[in-house]
Amino acid sequence: MTAMQPRAWDIPGGIHPPERKQLSNRTPIQPAPLPKRLVLPLNQHIGATAEPVVSLGQRVLKGQLIAAANGFVSVPLHAPTSGTISFIGPQPYPHVSGMLAPAIVIDSDGLDQWCALTPCPDYRHLENSSLLEMIRQAGISGLGGAGFPAAVKLNARPTQKVHTLVINGTECEPYITADDLLMRERTLQLISGIDILAQLIQPDQVLIGVEDNKPEAIAALRAALSERSYQLRVFPTKYPSGGEKQLIQILTGVEVPSGGLPADIGILCQNVGTCKAIHDAVILGKPLISRITTLTGEALARPMNVEVLLGTPVGELLEFAGLDRSKLNRLIMGGPMMGFTLPDFDVPLIKTTNCLLAATSAELPAPPPAMPCIRCGECAEVCPASLLPQQLHFFAIGQEHEQLKAHNLFDCIECGACAYVCPSSIPLVQYYRAAKGEIRDLEQKQLKAEQSKQRFELRQERLRRAEEQKEAERKARAEKAARAKAAQAEALASTDDGAQAGKPGGLGDDLKKLKIEASMAQVALKKAEKQLVAHVTPEMQAQVDQLRSAATAAQQTLDAAMAANPPAAATPAVDDGGGALKKAKIDAAMLRAQLRKLEKAEAPSPEQQSELQQLREQLQAAEKLLAELETQAPAASAKPVDDGALKKAKIDAAMLHAQLRKLEKAEAPSPEQQSELQQLREQLQAAEKLLAELDTQAPAASAKPVDDGALKKAKIELAMKRAELKKAEKTGSDETELGSLRDALAQAEQALHTAEATSRKPAPTLLRTDKSPIDDATRALKTEVAFARADLRKLERDESSATDALAAARQRLVEAEQKLQQHPG
Repeated sequence: MTAMQPRAWDIPGGIHPPERKQLSNRTPIQPAPLPKRLVLPLNQHIGATAEPVVSLGQRVLKGQLIAAANGFVSVPLHAPTSGTISFIGPQPYPHVSGMLAPAIVIDSDGLDQWCALTPCPDYRHLENSSLLEMIRQAGISGLGGAGFPAAVKLNARPTQKVHTLVINGTECEPYITADDLLMRERTLQLISGIDILAQLIQPDQVLIGVEDNKPEAIAALRAALSERSYQLRVFPTKYPSGGEKQLIQILTGVEVPSGGLPADIGILCQNVGTCKAIHDAVILGKPLISRITTLTGEALARPMNVEVLLGTPVGELLEFAGLDRSKLNRLIMGGPMMGFTLPDFDVPLIKTTNCLLAATSAELPAPPPAMPCIRCGECAEVCPASLLPQQLHFFAIGQEHEQLKAHNLFDCIECGACAYVCPSSIPLVQYYRAAKGEIRDLEQKQLKAEQSKQRFELRQERLRRAEEQKEAERKARAEKAARAKAAQAEALASTDDGAQAGKPGGLGDDLKKLKIEASMAQVALKKAEKQLVAHVTPEMQAQVDQLRSAATAAQQTLDAAMAANPPAAATPAVDDGGGALKKAKIDAAMLRAQLRKLEKAEAPSPEQQSELQQLREQLQAAEKLLAELETQAPAASAKPVDDGALKKAKIDAAMLHAQLRKLEKAEAPSPEQQSELQQLREQLQAAEKLLAELDTQAPAASAKPVDDGALKKAKIELAMKRAELKKAEKTGSDETELGSLRDALAQAEQALHTAEATSRKPAPTLLRTDKSPIDDATRALKTEVAFARADLRKLERDESSATDALAAARQRLVEAEQKLQQHPG
């Protein structure tokens, strides 16, 4: 008793065009003749183009790898016969556009010699990964549809287990009989390929779908499936039952969701031709180098199905089938519903070529001109995806892409049923294909724009972080420099305290002020002259003239004061610590540096020439004074070396070293920075010379009691506590903090007294009794002088400082020095 046929569901829509399959299904599969030349496009599948691994002139064997997969969604390419690589580059490609595509050309040697193969008949002991790799390396892509790589499809990670494997033997399109003849004549290889897929997927059921217009194939499959649990489902013939989603709905009654894949509902679908290719790859070790193709149409004398090598020119195949070119009207690759017209006969056969239709004008007449849509609704009735073709048509004409996506344009399988029944002969499928291409292009552009935006935002964020880091480093350097300047100003203030205590009168201070004023006037004049060169305006010219007059007046006043009190008058005075000799050396070195700087000018102005002459006279007087002081040096050499002078010389040399290093770090120093570098080198040379001379006098002071480490540490601690207290008083700290700092200062003073008492150095009682104590007002005035001098130097070093700010800083310094001199303490 025959088992009851399992239930088959139906799909919406569909049509019944003339089948015309009897033209090619009456004869067995024929082997196609070996062509002299094979053209193998590198992209015969969906995904990345394969990459050639052979070179021109290289001899290859049948089945040898000639192009490797270039990415995950890609498949390799193999030589269909033995021969020589004669060309690698653009060649004709089977596409409606007629454009060229990269390809490898093989000139056949006629031997058809195979390379070494690695068959695996006992594949059941292999791991799934090994089986998948064999399928991937065989270059197998889908042979019944768009050509998706088989290994990628089998290796997909669905949201749930694949419980149903569907084998598509429908072949619903008119004229095509390649799968029909394959199921009849290669049944055992087909079933073996299904076994391999079942081994990989482990489905709960395997369903083989075949339309009822293939009785011979159905009988052959039933005979072969007698010992297997695979279910053969036969259902009524209707186009397009062979669509993947439509076949799944017919066999299982389940619809694949819009925009989804069969794997999302636990189903995997494969074509019968793909199953046979998988058998050849695993059991025989053969890569995909040939396929069964239908040659049909009334322009052929002998329509048939042939097993043909990939890359065979279409023209040679049609000549083999008896093409009558006088009858040929259209040459179509594929079927009459979903195929496309080939531009010429030179294009090669590829992996997805299941049919070549050579049609006459009576067989496939040209469609009449398209007329306006009459909204009859017949297209919607036959659509197998339940879409609204006329609405999609209007949206496509208006390029309303969002509406097209909202009406599920991408669910259209481009079967052509809507265009087939359209009474207005509107080529609807062409509109849909064009709209899909436009949408994909726009999405690609949007994706690239979004990626560019993300890269830009990431770059801006990196730049912002780098700028913040640089700003933090700049602030840290500025704070460090400010602390160093404050310490330097405090040290200078302490030095000024000692110098004022030993001065016999105020004549030297007056002369010093005149020198400072003359120097500041010259600096302001030079800066204004630079600004005048950059921006020539009447106001700037007037300011330069005013500053030049002020500088001349200051210099004349200084010259008059120096003439009335020449430097030589100070020679009779006895210098007990070498201070006069040191000062004379420093003055001479500074005058030399200024003189060299001015002598570098290529075309000096009259003012610069006058200044040069004046500097030469001052240098001559300074050198004369230095010579006189050096003659007196032996008489004073018996005196102990002044520790303060030696310490100050070391500090000066260290500070000059630091300034010089800072300027030398500049990558491209300006002319002003180069001049300043030269001046600093000369000053450093003079300071090091003075330091060496003072060091030579150090043995004379060896009899002096040595200050031990405890005493030095106590002095440093006292200075630090005093500085902390001054800083807290300036910042306005609360009385509690100030009290604790005063207590700490008192403890430091007591520790210093204790250290002095226990050290070998005698207590400096004479200095403490002779020196008058400094009151708070005097200390505040000296501190103000030090800060005013430090601020002025900072402004003078900054080339961008305003003239008004410089003038204000100079006035502040003069006023502070006057207040200090007038103070009775």
